[in-house]
Amino acid sequence: MSNYSIVLIILAIMIGLSAVADRIKLPYPVLLVGGGIAIGFIPWLPNISLDPEIVFLVFLPPLLFEAAFNISFAEFKTNINTIGTLAISLVFFTTVGIAVVAHYMVPGMTWPLSFVLGAILSATDSVAATSITKGLHLPHKTITILEGESLVNDASALVAYRFAVAAVTGTAFVIWKASFQFVILMVGGLLVGYVMAKILTFILDRVKQNHLVIISFMLLQPFITYLVAEDLHVSGVIAVVTLGLIMARVKNKEVPLSLRQQSKSIWDIIIFLLNGLIFILIGLQLPFVVKSITNHHTLVLYVGYAFLITLTALLLRMARVFLQKINLQHAFKKGHKKITEDALLDHKNSLVISWSGMRGIVSLAIAIGLPLTLTDGSPFPQRAAIIFISVMVVLFTLIGQGLFLPWLVKRLKL
Repeated sequence: MSNYSIVLIILAIMIGLSAVADRIKLPYPVLLVGGGIAIGFIPWLPNISLDPEIVFLVFLPPLLFEAAFNISFAEFKTNINTIGTLAISLVFFTTVGIAVVAHYMVPGMTWPLSFVLGAILSATDSVAATSITKGLHLPHKTITILEGESLVNDASALVAYRFAVAAVTGTAFVIWKASFQFVILMVGGLLVGYVMAKILTFILDRVKQNHLVIISFMLLQPFITYLVAEDLHVSGVIAVVTLGLIMARVKNKEVPLSLRQQSKSIWDIIIFLLNGLIFILIGLQLPFVVKSITNHHTLVLYVGYAFLITLTALLLRMARVFLQKINLQHAFKKGHKKITEDALLDHKNSLVISWSGMRGIVSLAIAIGLPLTLTDGSPFPQRAAIIFISVMVVLFTLIGQGLFLPWLVKRLKL
């Protein structure tokens, strides 16, 4: 069977499962991941491996742009303190926490390898957060924080990952160099996104009467922005998010209402197909990586390690979210100008935000993109173990937390 036929079959299954999930009131990412796992174990089906380049160049730009474009900019600005805390400091805390657990629990995990695993699993996923919370009627504030965090934290995780891999390959880690590169990546991404948004606004202002051209430019710009930023060695993620946020502010002025509705219909179809394919691909990775672990006893142990790492990430997230809740209350009482009453977190929203830290496609792409060899030509140590544990943690968060989240929201009466 050709790859073309396989893709068509997977698309058909994905659309069918999405319809079933809607009928049985189950988060469709959970059902699609389960479907992907089942498909992956079909004996005659060839191995369908995830290409990191496809994820970062094809899937990520439109999904990031669409999420940023539809986010409430006013609420994003109001909650920027919480979003920044979760997207930057929590990422690095989680990296360290997972590294400690991996180093002391997983045999053969040196400190550099443990930090590689920690960086891979440190960031939440924007696609998972948006898809699983959709239809739960959460407060706009909660959705904005979750989406805003997952839009920004990929950049933090990628920086941590690069330096962790460099440490494995023998490059010395220097904290000031890492901090400086992080600032360059973030600021550079902001600048590229801003410039590309201005260029897109300039174009749209001059082709207002041609709806097809406007929609085409809107579809094309996220890909161009991502590639330009990456070619300049700054954060493509931040650049696309910045582009989306700026275009969301100017859309009412530059894009007529009828065209916005037409454009939204096209984007909805594209995002639906991309989201569905992503969750099917996540499920398909499990059979693929299981085959790389030949010892069944080791396989069971790795599943246990993945569960402990999932629990560690969840507890760290809960601790950081509730600490942020306390910090915001103290700052508000002291009259801090940047902390308004709308920025405060209550107990219910803090619980939902804590539980909604699902990992997803970016973590898998980073894991599978690990180098095959070191600079001296020797195999990358523990590569199969890191990939397998990463896949299992993603599945634990998507299926476990994803299934439990609707019950939690209903119980809290949000």
